[in-house]
Amino acid sequence: MNRIDPQSWKERIVEFKEKTDAFYAGDMSKGDYKGFSGFYGSYAQRGGKASMLRLRMTAGRVTKEKLAFVADAIRKYQVEKAHFTTCQTIQFHDLQPVQVCGIMEEALDAGIVTMGGGGDFPRNVMCSPLTGVEKEEFFDVLPWAECAGEYLMNFICAEKMPRKLKVCFSNSQENLTHATYRDLGFAAREDGTFDVYSAGGLGNNPLFGVKVAEAVEPEKILYYIKAMWLTFRAYGNYTNRGKARTRYMQEALGGPEAYKKAYLEKLEEVFASGENLDIHPEMTIVEKKGDGTCVNNARVMEQKQEGLYTVIWHPIGGQPSMESLCALSDAVQDMEAVEMRLAPDETAYIINLTGKEAEKVLDVTKDSAESLFETSVSCIGAAICQVGVRDSQALLKACVQAVREAEIPDGALPQIHISGCPSSCGTHQTGALGFRGGVKSVDGKPQPAFVLYINGEQRQGQETMGKELGTMLEKDIPVFLTELGKTVSDSGMTYEEWNRSHPEALEKIAEPFLKR
Repeated sequence: MNRIDPQSWKERIVEFKEKTDAFYAGDMSKGDYKGFSGFYGSYAQRGGKASMLRLRMTAGRVTKEKLAFVADAIRKYQVEKAHFTTCQTIQFHDLQPVQVCGIMEEALDAGIVTMGGGGDFPRNVMCSPLTGVEKEEFFDVLPWAECAGEYLMNFICAEKMPRKLKVCFSNSQENLTHATYRDLGFAAREDGTFDVYSAGGLGNNPLFGVKVAEAVEPEKILYYIKAMWLTFRAYGNYTNRGKARTRYMQEALGGPEAYKKAYLEKLEEVFASGENLDIHPEMTIVEKKGDGTCVNNARVMEQKQEGLYTVIWHPIGGQPSMESLCALSDAVQDMEAVEMRLAPDETAYIINLTGKEAEKVLDVTKDSAESLFETSVSCIGAAICQVGVRDSQALLKACVQAVREAEIPDGALPQIHISGCPSSCGTHQTGALGFRGGVKSVDGKPQPAFVLYINGEQRQGQETMGKELGTMLEKDIPVFLTELGKTVSDSGMTYEEWNRSHPEALEKIAEPFLKR
């Protein structure tokens, strides 16, 4: 397969401009435009009066150069809203056509591709955000994730793709990227190899992935990616768009073992073809040394590189202020080896800092979450998303405000996960507490509501889909959370300790708030 030159996509932007102008002029339907624009990483927002643009950041890595582009685009095009997504990208929102087209084209010169960011294409390759600097990791998986991202760009124009293809890498059993339940996941092992999981996913009919291979040498990962594509081409559902995802192949083929057999047959075909897909990336080495300066702050982590630190920045709902984002870019440009890493829970990590540099970064990221609960995850929500049912961002803000006013101490509530619809962009199904947007009829009238999920777990070896407990009215959720937080706080335990020690208590507290 020939490598596509991203610069050649500039020629295709001409067609995007024409179709976008037609849509905004009312000469193209919302459905037709959505089917077209997703290829370019852009969608019209709810109401059709503005657009979003998704900037791919392979493996969640935002170099100083890419961060500078983001800041320059914000200033030049007067961007007013950005979102750190759960797929480790940066989205710009509330854009007009001239902003979308200008940023899309100029991003290519900065090495940032938007093509394939939406629609039926390989999505942004995900990776454990602190790989390479984390003390407890098995090994640095970033070079392999970046090679996978580069290779997958060859499939942007391939025929017969699944409706989204999400590939990810994890560096430890923390499983932050959900490697064991994505379309294709590479889970690092202590021996420097990968276990490979396939055909998993959240959303409607969620499934954990099937372990299709063990102890795979990293140099061989592209063979497994191509086998994934060939498996879907052979067995994917193209007649029912709702089932055009890899996880539905498990049932279609007769269960996990039958799926594994089918996948391995395609893998054997790839190896037998004679195509050389071996990779030998240059390994990441942090040569920077600490300068003897130290920092002590709850938002700072020590790296495995002596004397270097990481600053944690989690804007509420993953929505940074434009001032902070630009100020961060300005602050780090003269700092050696510093970069930003985006996480699947909408956190940004600024890595490779000396103590003195960390103090500067802390100062420009003061709009960060102040507790574990405030790092809660939310999709962009129905105020912006066309398919959203509920405004998940508004719910999160209301909950944060209520918890602050009730003075619930840090640790008494977990990080919660909110999705505005069943698509699970907020990963509500594997959070300690998850909420999924819906509607509940009360006295014959539809009311904004969310379905509550409890006790989900993402860690490898402990993966659990949350139990669907029932439906709460949106207005009652902040009250439920403050009552829960007070109960846990009074126990003197953290939420995790309390929930483990009192396994029935959570459901009892939730019961009065559930609408049957």
